[in-house]
Amino acid sequence: MKLSPEQIKVYKDIDEILWNDWDPINLNAFDDWPKDEYRGYVPTIFGLKINGESIETIAEKLFEIQTNRMEIDGGYEKCKCVAEKIFNLK
Repeated sequence: MKLSPEQIKVYKDIDEILWNDWDPINLNAFDDWPKDEYRGYVPTIFGLKINGESIETIAEKLFEIQTNRMEIDGGYEKCKCVAEKIFNLK
């Protein structure tokens, strides 16, 4: 599937949001840490975004990744705030 320029921008924006706003491991506090730590989750979140899923669905997926895959206790509210940013991307 070839992405349009608008979709490429959204994809990159999601990558930035996951790094800057979600960051459940708190890695962006380290200047020398590569910014690709969460890049593997971008396709899943991008798919939810372009399929028009709700803020809640995106938040639930972020929370699931954080708690089940990363095994990090984190707040659902932060995931919901991040999901809202992603949902509102144009």
